[in-house]
Amino acid sequence: MNPIDDARDHCNPPKARREGRESPSEISTVQADGDRGCCHTSTGVECAAETSSLPTSSCCDTMGEPTLVDGSVELNSSTVGWEDPNRDLPVVVIGAGPVGLAAAANLAERGQCFLVLESGNRVAASMWQWRHVRLFTPWSFLLDPVGKRLLSASCSWSAPSEDRVPNASELIERFLDPLASHPAIAPHLKLDHKVISVSREGHDRMKNGMRNQAPFLLIVETPDGPQRIRARAVIDASGTWTTPNPLGAGGVPADGEQQLRHRIQYGMPDVLDRDRDRYADQRVLVVGSGHSATGNILSLVELAKTFPGTSISWGIRRKNATKLWGGGNADEIAERGRLGDNAKHAVEQGKVTLLTDLSVTSLRETDAGTEVIDVAGDTRVIVDEIIVASGARPDLTMHRELRLEFDPATEAAKNLGPLIDPNHHSCGSVPPHGAEQLRQPEQNFFFAGMKSYGRAPTFLLMTGYEQVRSIVAALSGDHQAARKVELELPSTGVCSTDFAFAEDTSPPS
Repeated sequence: MNPIDDARDHCNPPKARREGRESPSEISTVQADGDRGCCHTSTGVECAAETSSLPTSSCCDTMGEPTLVDGSVELNSSTVGWEDPNRDLPVVVIGAGPVGLAAAANLAERGQCFLVLESGNRVAASMWQWRHVRLFTPWSFLLDPVGKRLLSASCSWSAPSEDRVPNASELIERFLDPLASHPAIAPHLKLDHKVISVSREGHDRMKNGMRNQAPFLLIVETPDGPQRIRARAVIDASGTWTTPNPLGAGGVPADGEQQLRHRIQYGMPDVLDRDRDRYADQRVLVVGSGHSATGNILSLVELAKTFPGTSISWGIRRKNATKLWGGGNADEIAERGRLGDNAKHAVEQGKVTLLTDLSVTSLRETDAGTEVIDVAGDTRVIVDEIIVASGARPDLTMHRELRLEFDPATEAAKNLGPLIDPNHHSCGSVPPHGAEQLRQPEQNFFFAGMKSYGRAPTFLLMTGYEQVRSIVAALSGDHQAARKVELELPSTGVCSTDFAFAEDTSPPS
């Protein structure tokens, strides 16, 4: 396949795609409403558009017919409307989770040329792994305003009740799948496209030259083999789900952690359904002090009602468990407050053994089970299974040839780090931020969503939505809109260093 076919296809999709005959490998299992065409937008669309032909003016139409010039795609330069040496190339969004799709919706609404590259075989692939989890935020905090506006133009979609709290599967099936299959987004979405590297074309990390004028070059693994995709801008919204923090203290794996990987799961396994047999009547240790750990504990407590042989231990690194319970009634998100209250009751009632000051240095397999050994060399507990729910970190390997700056503590964008350091901020105290705070030395490269926060836990989905709204405004030349960042987050009721909810890439943790 020609390495620039992706850009050609998405900027001016062929007639078959405009009529809704997308390849199943390119969009989610929810098919697009093909009759409205690839560039249907929400502005001024009547319900009758469900069965009408393509709008007379669309993003595909204004882009013009692409032609090859020295191995690149040339489009109508009037499309973008602002000076950029790479204005004829697409904006590439990495990741098709909630924030990545929100970026796509913003780009579609502004008529920008874009591609969304998702490494999984469906949209929200990471979230799908924990689809069983009940979120603690209601629908009002989960719907991207632009995506909602795009879908609301369709007679076939209705917004859920804003006050109700859904499971992750409902968020995917009722919002993300329909958004991904919308004709303004579906032709530009590529599944099973894993980005291996992002660089400046012709410039390694050491090379100056005309660096910021060079297009980005993405090396991508696809079902058809490796491809090279050129881009005028890159938004990395790939999250942190695939790189969980290790069990070991100090941010490094415990001795024996890899060898005993068959005894360990990371994140939030489906304790009450798909993984029930693994944990029923077993001795289970949960490690972590955030909402994912709390959720795992409560699921195991529920499992123990049916399987009373289930023994539950909860290991945390801090000596004082006070902050473990969260803000309770002071939390402005009621479901989040109840999580801590319920976990505290389970510990007080003896259903869960709390192990404070547990910093794991090694694991040892014995006839009695897996010994969990702390930094003092003491065996703290012997278990059959371990669930590690101690947060995640960004995978930065694909960006080694880019010039990037990070906050030294959080690994967030340099200017964002001081604003979100969990030692000083709860979810509610994180100030609004957008393109200006997320800028990197590499012009037109941005982290968004959970990945923009690095290791910081204070991320909420609505933060990511506002991030990409501001970023896309900046990339579209609307700098006034990019600077006007408005966001009011609900307070946790406690300033916590725990790993809070990262809804775009990981469950409540």
